[in-house]
Amino acid sequence: MEGIEGINHFINGIVWGPVMLCAMLGIGVFYSVRTGFFQVRHFPVWWSETILSVFRNKSNKGKNGMISPFRAMSTALAGAIGTGNIVGVAGAMALGGAGAVFWMWVAAFFGMATSFAEIVLGIRYREVKNGSYVGGPMYYIEKGLGCRWGAVCFAVLCVLVSLGMGNMTQANSVAGALRLSFGIPPVICGAVLSAVTGLIIFGGISRISALTEKLVPVMTALYIIAALIVIFHDISRVPPAFSRIFTEAFDVKASAGGIMGYGMARAVKYGISRGVFSNEAGLGSSPIIHSAADTEDPCRQGMWGIFQVFIDTIVMCTLMSLCILTAAPDLSCADGIALSTAAFENVLGGAGRIFISVSIVLFAFATLISWCYFGEKGLEYLTGGRYIRLYRGIYVCMTYVGCVLGISLVWDISDTLNGLMAIPNIIALILLYRKTDEECKKLRTISPAGTKRRSFRKLF
Repeated sequence: MEGIEGINHFINGIVWGPVMLCAMLGIGVFYSVRTGFFQVRHFPVWWSETILSVFRNKSNKGKNGMISPFRAMSTALAGAIGTGNIVGVAGAMALGGAGAVFWMWVAAFFGMATSFAEIVLGIRYREVKNGSYVGGPMYYIEKGLGCRWGAVCFAVLCVLVSLGMGNMTQANSVAGALRLSFGIPPVICGAVLSAVTGLIIFGGISRISALTEKLVPVMTALYIIAALIVIFHDISRVPPAFSRIFTEAFDVKASAGGIMGYGMARAVKYGISRGVFSNEAGLGSSPIIHSAADTEDPCRQGMWGIFQVFIDTIVMCTLMSLCILTAAPDLSCADGIALSTAAFENVLGGAGRIFISVSIVLFAFATLISWCYFGEKGLEYLTGGRYIRLYRGIYVCMTYVGCVLGISLVWDISDTLNGLMAIPNIIALILLYRKTDEECKKLRTISPAGTKRRSFRKLF
């Protein structure tokens, strides 16, 4: 066992090391430049084409067994939003200081462009199987690059990550939260959670997306409201909190060992890595679900990816960081769960602890059911659609196992597999950038509500 841990630690240091983090950040910078920083210059356009379009459209259901763009975004967001938005943010701050938040913003800012690009490619290269669209990195790696083995590698890693990071670790978080706050034994939690998970995932993407369409907006809204209550409890602490974020982000003072810039280095490392882990831009999971959307416009669906990263990191993670800095500003000797719980408990009392536990349960459950679809599509690519029901059965069993067993090693290995999964996707994004350009030029016009038609050639 120690040998496995040592090997995983070595590989993890590479896949989440400086080179990989620079590559993930660099691809976002590259696409930001190529789109003329679309995420900033045309904020009203992608905002209107995404969340505001939901209120304009009377029907938000897909056609012919497909799912709507909003449902696709909700399911992708459910897969990304997870416990990383609570525990991950607090953990980044505990390890990298308040300055880590700034670098999370940096990762999200450029991650918006990365998410846009991978979703555009997902729509461009998707296929129709059994009456529904299927797509994702495995399809644009094979069809766009002609690299079958690279696509197979991604699909295999996707299946493994779905069972580990997407399933067992999330189930473990649910069981831990319910045990600590409500005294529910993991065995009972595992039985109930696995039964509910099976009921949903055996209904396929329609049932999964129908649930996430309702669950994600509700839990996001409740989380935002509760966070604002904590922040506004002493709003005078907000300006100093922002000042602390920016100051510690560029802290170049020497550490106790004499290493100049040690604080800044840790802020950069944990801020960018946790930011990428939170919104999953560049990992390749989001385009799998977005490719199933009932749309013919790759660029419009790509805008949902921009919105997804914006909500996940710029909004949700920022709120958690402000809660911590205003209500539990002492970041020393604390882990992620302790920090996030303390922030809410210091303002809301016992209700704050319960709220954090319930939030972890909802976020983890949303991630759990969404990742089943991601893994299923990876397996479908590998086997042509065989063994899907067997995979779902295994997925349900792993949910129970994740609840009742201590799985610290599974967390570590899953984190490594998550990083490995991003490698073929990033390579494809670099080599297929001209295809993304072509899709942006194909869509000549766009009609946001209240604005006149404009050329995409001018937007990009």
